[in-house]
Amino acid sequence: MHARRRWAAGAASATLTTALLIAASPAASATPTGCTAQFATETRGAYSLCTSGTGEHRIRVLQRHFLPEVGLIPIEGPWQPVGTVSYTGITPHTTVSMWVETRG
Repeated sequence: MHARRRWAAGAASATLTTALLIAASPAASATPTGCTAQFATETRGAYSLCTSGTGEHRIRVLQRHFLPEVGLIPIEGPWQPVGTVSYTGITPHTTVSMWVETRG
């Protein structure tokens, strides 16, 4: 009789512990991976492509205007799902940096 109660109490405790762990764990988020960013010189553009994971990505480019008083020119492409290219046209100004932005 006591063994059954101990077993039932242990089972209830294990179930409660499992439920708490599941409730407390954050949702899995697999952001895009295998991402590359490249210039498309023939079309004066830039593009990004992510080949695995889930979520979305977009190309980001930062350029410097030839007139110093104008400053930096931020350029971004549209959000695209993994496996699809994010493309944006760019200006003939100096490129400071280019990167891929991702979101899960």
